[in-house]
Amino acid sequence: MKILVSQPDPKTEKSPYRDIEDKYGVEIIFRPFIKVEQVSAKEFRTQKINILNYSAVIFTSKTAVDHFFQLCKELRINIPDSTRYLCMTESIGAYMRKYIVYRKRKVIFPKTGKIEDLVICVGKHNKENYLIPVSDIHNDDLTKRLEKKKIKHTTAVMYRTVSNDFAEGEAFDYDMLIFFSPAGIASLLKNFPGYEQKDTVIGTLGSATAKAVIDAGLRLDIEAPTETAPSMAAALEQYLKKINPDESEP
Repeated sequence: MKILVSQPDPKTEKSPYRDIEDKYGVEIIFRPFIKVEQVSAKEFRTQKINILNYSAVIFTSKTAVDHFFQLCKELRINIPDSTRYLCMTESIGAYMRKYIVYRKRKVIFPKTGKIEDLVICVGKHNKENYLIPVSDIHNDDLTKRLEKKKIKHTTAVMYRTVSNDFAEGEAFDYDMLIFFSPAGIASLLKNFPGYEQKDTVIGTLGSATAKAVIDAGLRLDIEAPTETAPSMAAALEQYLKKINPDESEP
């Protein structure tokens, strides 16, 4: 089985996807359908957002973490130690160690990785003024939920998502496609107009990406996170074990 994971190659032997390759004998190709470009400081200033006016930041992806701190560096903004961070998943929270001294900050995340549980976490700190770093193309589900609960927040476009086009003649012979954002689905349809899924398995991470698959008239075969599969890699392994139970045995 040949699997396309629409993310950059992790370039590490410790990747769970490498373990899956060895355990199940599949071939995993890392090939992003999208690429991300940071909004310049000049562009950001046109939004008239003062980052220091916010006491807390909500991160829904590692990409948002990267571009928030990179933009702050470009703007020469020092984030106060008192800033609270709420993250969609535990892995995003752990990723913040790249930018902050983790033990000295307030980093909060739901156990499930679901947006409704993130909103519950936010609601427990409803006196904060929240900033939400987003892409120019983003889902408004989170902001609608926060508005319903009357939680003060502002979305700030800090990066843009563009299609990472396939070259003419580039092979597209995958048995499975794994997506991590609605923009990835949009890029699939842009690169391959009239795309027919047929027997190709499609997996997604996050409710917004799952919805994009269904809205595109495609079949969703694997979805994460779930109670038993908190990550895309875990969901992929569950699927492979289900269709090839003997191959998962040592």
